[in-house]
Amino acid sequence: MTRVRFIHTSDLQIGMTRWFLGLDQPLFDDSRLAAIRRLGELATETGSEFIVVAGDVFEHNSLSERVIGRALEALRALPVPVYLLPGNHDPLVADNIFRRTEGVEGVHVVTSTEPVPVSEGVEIVGAPWRSKFPVGDLVRVALEPLVPTDAIRIGLAHGQIESRSSDAVAGLIDLAYVEEKLAVGTLDYLAMGDTHSTASLSSTGRVWFSGAPETTDFAEQSGGGENDSGNALVVTVVKEGLTSEVEVEKHSVGQWMFASLSADLYCAEDVEDFLARLDAYPEKERTVIKYALSGTLTLTDTQNLEQGIDARRPVFAALYERERLMDLHLEPGDDEIEHLSVGGVAQGALAELFDDPDDPIARDAVNLMFRLAKES
Repeated sequence: MTRVRFIHTSDLQIGMTRWFLGLDQPLFDDSRLAAIRRLGELATETGSEFIVVAGDVFEHNSLSERVIGRALEALRALPVPVYLLPGNHDPLVADNIFRRTEGVEGVHVVTSTEPVPVSEGVEIVGAPWRSKFPVGDLVRVALEPLVPTDAIRIGLAHGQIESRSSDAVAGLIDLAYVEEKLAVGTLDYLAMGDTHSTASLSSTGRVWFSGAPETTDFAEQSGGGENDSGNALVVTVVKEGLTSEVEVEKHSVGQWMFASLSADLYCAEDVEDFLARLDAYPEKERTVIKYALSGTLTLTDTQNLEQGIDARRPVFAALYERERLMDLHLEPGDDEIEHLSVGGVAQGALAELFDDPDDPIARDAVNLMFRLAKES
């Protein structure tokens, strides 16, 4: 019987930038390197023998010397060996960034589909990307020459499976074929990268997206987007003969949060509730929020909302509105309109419109005139 435990992660995307972070981009950069250190700590805590990174180690192949140097130092400092798979962001093209890893102790790049011995009775077989747009199923190419074995064999792959995408996507992976290989002992676990949220892809429990170890994009209230990132998987495989058992445990390692908020605002209490939602976020210096607001507020409530957001904006890594989805309108109260002095013909028109508050067109005209008068 052979047993192994390892860390499965992917999509470090070292060197990633986010336009909305501004002056906080360096903090984001440092957190991506800190995620590597936390993976090492997790390996030590769980007794894991090595770490696999299933693609997109780097954001692209052309990074600064500073970014590359610090990333390699973080990888070199890991307490266990790490195996890196080139993905669609950092494929093995002529000027690939992985050339810089040569000679870095403990760092191994999976550059071919040949099985790589890791320890006695344990090997890795990978499907590295050699271009941005590969032709065919790279995993099938890697697995077809292989036969069932009593050794533990861990697959590394990057991309999407056919059942998860109906689009014309490069390098789609045939999950049914992978499951055939799992069933006969040719493969025991497939470590996947590309999707940044953690997800099990097979009823066997042996094909997983680890998700990115540090959050990179927004979770939507509808459940879409990057809804379960910031994790790493601790995988334990026990194999006897051609039969293996796999246990996968999810561990949170990320520090950042990207949240997408929406709210309907119609009164002062709604404004207070929205501001309280912002206040409830911990670690605001590592929290990015984009928001979409709808509804109608009085001038006073609008001012309180704007002042509240302005006061909180410096505390967050980023706090900004989704302009395309904003649908918040100014609805002045009766007393505000009565005390508005525009003079002349405009004052007469305002009074005439205000005489019929039940007419929605008249009310919209009043609101527009009120807003223009205040802005001027």
